[in-house]
Amino acid sequence: ILTGYTVGTLADQRRERLDDLKGAYMTMLELLTFHLESSEGHRRGHSFRVAERAVALGTELQMRAEELENLRVAALLHELGPHDPRLTRFFVHFPGDVRQLPIATSMRAALDLVSEYSHYHEHVGADWPVDLVRGSLGVKVLAVADAFETLQMPSPNRPPFSPWSAVEEIERGAGQIFATDVVRALKKLA
Repeated sequence: ILTGYTVGTLADQRRERLDDLKGAYMTMLELLTFHLESSEGHRRGHSFRVAERAVALGTELQMRAEELENLRVAALLHELGPHDPRLTRFFVHFPGDVRQLPIATSMRAALDLVSEYSHYHEHVGADWPVDLVRGSLGVKVLAVADAFETLQMPSPNRPPFSPWSAVEEIERGAGQIFATDVVRALKKLA
């Protein structure tokens, strides 16, 4: 009984430390994206909002906890490519190879999502409806979350959409540009 209690207590402590570490990791990623977006006033907080929306959509679509975590990281980094000068500036003075960092390994699945998302609009559209194209659910969720948040930001060519107008605009692309099940989830959450 004493051994079982001790092992259970140690497992709980380990789980709490791991949760603390994951929280710190996500906070650092959020701070990094806020910093990188700070020079672009109109986009400030965009990646954070996309991450929040993507996780909400993923939860609605019953994605697993690990997939949601990777989706959140990918959404935070979706505006940055692996060769983005804003990101590479941070690593210029890092001693050794950045890929050897433990965090680089833990981000691999999220970075794969970012890489797949960077080619998303090349592979979907009128000729290749997204509902018929094989691709990860995470990327399809990220596409809807990014479009929804982007439409609500003003651009030089148009005023910002209201949330309901943004949903209606995304609905027009359901099945072609945006996955139908993800659009349904967005409409339900919005």
